Amino acid sequence: MSTDAVLFAVIAGAICVSALMVVVTRDIVRSAVWLLFTLIGVSTLYFLLGAEFVGATQLIVYVGGTMVLVVFGVMLTAQRQFLKIKTAGPEWVMGGILALALFAVLVNVSLSLGQKHPAPAVATLPSAGPLGMAFLSKYVLPFEIVSVHLLVVLIGAAYLARAKRRPKDGQP
Repeated sequence: MSTDAVLFAVIAGAICVSALMVVVTRDIVRSAVWLLFTLIGVSTLYFLLGAEFVGATQLIVYVGGTMVLVVFGVMLTAQRQFLKIKTAGPEWVMGGILALALFAVLVNVSLSLGQKHPAPAVATLPSAGPLGMAFLSKYVLPFEIVSVHLLVVLIGAAYLARAKRRPKDGQP
């Protein structure tokens, strides 16, 4: 086995473990830290595969932006009812079924990719210029959707953080 294959296997294993810990951990702060490790691992895979631009974008957008929103959400919602996540048995069953279905689809697609279109002898990666132009012209809408998504997450965290206090005896 080559060094790249061993490194890929080690990083992919670490990503799987940290992604599993995101789901299994009940403490929301620890879950956010495990999500951070997962996103950094995916970025490392992009760097390993030679897609430096995509890896850097992963670090900036997802690790930077999303994790900042998660940390703010955790700090804003640091109330007792939000610190521990409680899941019931049926939720675990449904999540397991969905995870297995997604895994089956990913395995099926991964195994069929090499059969339909053989890889060219020399793989060429696009430079950052045409990729940037595509992001600013063809893919503007997805970027705007992501920015609106981040805004909705922040508004949701602020809404959840609002303490809904009951009025005391006779006070409005």
